[in-house]
Amino acid sequence: MSEQADWGRFKKYFFHDEELGFSLDISRMGFDDARLDQMSPGMERAFDAMSLLESGEIANPDENRMVGHYWLRDADAAPGEGLRQEIKDTLDRIRLFAARICDGVIVGGQGHTFSHFILIGIGGSALGPQMVSEALGTSSDSMHPHFIDNTDPDGIRRVMNELERELDSTLVLVVSKSGGTPETCNGMQEVRNIYERRGLNFSRHAVAVTGEGSLLDKLASREGWLERFPIWDWVGGRTSVTAAVGLLPAALQGITVGQILEGAGAMDRLTRNRVVSENPSAMLALMWHDAGEGRGSKDMVILPYKDRLVLLGKYLQQLVMESLGKKHDLGGHIVNQGITVYGNKGSTDQHAYIQQLLDGPDNFFATFIEVLQDDAGSYTGDRADEPAPIEPNIFTGDFLEGFLLGTREALCGNGRESITITIRKLDPFSLGMLIALFERAVGFYASLAGINAYHQPGVEAGKKAARDILVIQNDLIRAIKGSSGESMRTAEQWAEAMGMGDRVEMVFKLLERLAANPGRGVTRTPGGTPFETTYGSA
Repeated sequence: MSEQADWGRFKKYFFHDEELGFSLDISRMGFDDARLDQMSPGMERAFDAMSLLESGEIANPDENRMVGHYWLRDADAAPGEGLRQEIKDTLDRIRLFAARICDGVIVGGQGHTFSHFILIGIGGSALGPQMVSEALGTSSDSMHPHFIDNTDPDGIRRVMNELERELDSTLVLVVSKSGGTPETCNGMQEVRNIYERRGLNFSRHAVAVTGEGSLLDKLASREGWLERFPIWDWVGGRTSVTAAVGLLPAALQGITVGQILEGAGAMDRLTRNRVVSENPSAMLALMWHDAGEGRGSKDMVILPYKDRLVLLGKYLQQLVMESLGKKHDLGGHIVNQGITVYGNKGSTDQHAYIQQLLDGPDNFFATFIEVLQDDAGSYTGDRADEPAPIEPNIFTGDFLEGFLLGTREALCGNGRESITITIRKLDPFSLGMLIALFERAVGFYASLAGINAYHQPGVEAGKKAARDILVIQNDLIRAIKGSSGESMRTAEQWAEAMGMGDRVEMVFKLLERLAANPGRGVTRTPGGTPFETTYGSA
């Protein structure tokens, strides 16, 4: 790649849609026309695969399910009248429920109007809603959002302590597709216990967003929760932000969810264009593929120059890495495919890791997100809270843009690749566009790389391993309690006593944690070395 910006190259590879207020600049990536021509057959196959996906073909053979998050923005494109109507009815129900909550028609168990909500979820069931909330929330939101997205007891208590005096006016959204996700179930149980200790009827504060017939769905039905909304089996967690998972909390917060869907739908339509130069998602996928030599050899650094987009990097981290991080290709060959994604925000990142991007290993490509409008208003002098110039004719937002353009130039000057995505302003419509832009780029890249973007065997393997460890822990606790405090043993001795001589390290780690938490029934006596430390019944 040239180390100098080239105006002619910029004009050739700059994509702009005036109506959408969207632009994409790939001119600072190191490809040439010959490379684009070489990838043309692959892109044709990617377009064909996307068409089949949207028509309802089974896209996840592991689970024998379709992948249809695009139908959420265009229900009429869904296969079958029943499914089309179900999507439309669910959106209507979301809007009606949110309106009745915000208008005080539906109230808590003690008659208080809801002013806060807690969303309990994990992964895509939390990241998407958090990203939307951070990007579009205001101080005048109809409800104040809070999130529990882990099974960390301290994290749960921190959220609940913030709401200690507001529990009777706090709604709880429990989001789990399967209804049995451990982190979500644990969070729900902890929150339920706190409500019940306060004398509050949890069911009169609870809403389920889950798969039909799941354990959570059955629980919510049996206990008479306020409402239940579906997560269809054809919507993956990382692409669920335009389903009830993301739309319900956004609607409760007062965000215009219809505009999010309109923006996503507009980008979906734009990126069905088979002319690559007129399809920004296809161009993104090609750039990712070319930069990483078709195997993800370069990291994707997300640099949004907007505080409100601080969570975009985390959101894309899951979308890209869970979708593209695969051991096998579609033919069963080992490929260890994937793209590493990280990023915070500009210009904070310039004081964090930009130094390495400039002078360190050339193992990345940057993606700048540029927002032209500083905020929802303009500097007319009509509002007392509008910022004053920092210098003559220079505002704080001008400095932010200067840092973006300056960093972009510096990277280019050092021969480092970058992409720039520009939106006119940050609003529900443009956020919807960004969501769809990256979703479709992921799908196109997966086709180019010959992998399945819509299953996640590694995630399931991790869940199984965690469950196996909990079984070992319970066996260990029973063995210690059964000893009646008669003996103190090292981790190695306990492992041998349990017939787990090949899992001594695991037993050691579990014993250390159990002993560190009073009330778990395990006491610890330090030895001369960590491995001579003994453990027994407290």
